[in-house]
Amino acid sequence: MIAMKAIAINGSPHMDEGNTAMILNPFLEGLKEAGCDAEVFYTRKMKIDPCNGDMSCWFNNPGVCVLKDDMQMLAPKLKEADIIIWASPVYYSGVTGPLKNVMDRQLPLHVLGSMGEKKQKIVLVSSCGDWDISMFDPLLMQMRAIYSRPDGSSSFAGSLLRPMADGVKEMIKAGESGLVDGVFSAVREAGRQLAREGIISEELQQKVSRPLMPRDAYYKAAQMMMEEMKKALKERK
Repeated sequence: MIAMKAIAINGSPHMDEGNTAMILNPFLEGLKEAGCDAEVFYTRKMKIDPCNGDMSCWFNNPGVCVLKDDMQMLAPKLKEADIIIWASPVYYSGVTGPLKNVMDRQLPLHVLGSMGEKKQKIVLVSSCGDWDISMFDPLLMQMRAIYSRPDGSSSFAGSLLRPMADGVKEMIKAGESGLVDGVFSAVREAGRQLAREGIISEELQQKVSRPLMPRDAYYKAAQMMMEEMKKALKERK
């Protein structure tokens, strides 16, 4: 049996040190445990220019982009993947700019049905510092708009969203990992489930996103953390 191929694009400038990787990495581990080949790329390590919008990939040379950069390496991997994972923190109600460049530059892959017969599964992995899950709504709307194609070439398999991500890291630092272990267990199981069943259940998605403390308590703790950060910055000057 040929193993399924998954490709993850992490758009966080903090790469493996960021909050998004905190969710993405155990998800990839779950995929691998279920027999899926998984590879991750970081936008910070690649040079991918914005789409220039000249539409030559449609009309002059269908399916071929005129820009020469790291997208030449990445595009074939995106085309061959069974699963594509877009990973990004919430930046100004959207994905990070470099990740959006990669998404825009997929355009030649979809010209004249060039993605072939492969039915790709798409996943969003995202984090934010806010308590409110609605902060992810703009990203979800975009993913569903892009990957609900009439031709059925791709489908949105689910999202792993972690609000109050800074709080999760602080809990771990404070030795309170027991409060968040269930989140990471659900993330890993989501990877295994996606590889086996081609979808992430609503139950697992909710376990990943579940509130870890009351809203008011979180914002109070976040304010204290911000004050400590300001104080530390002043002391460095």
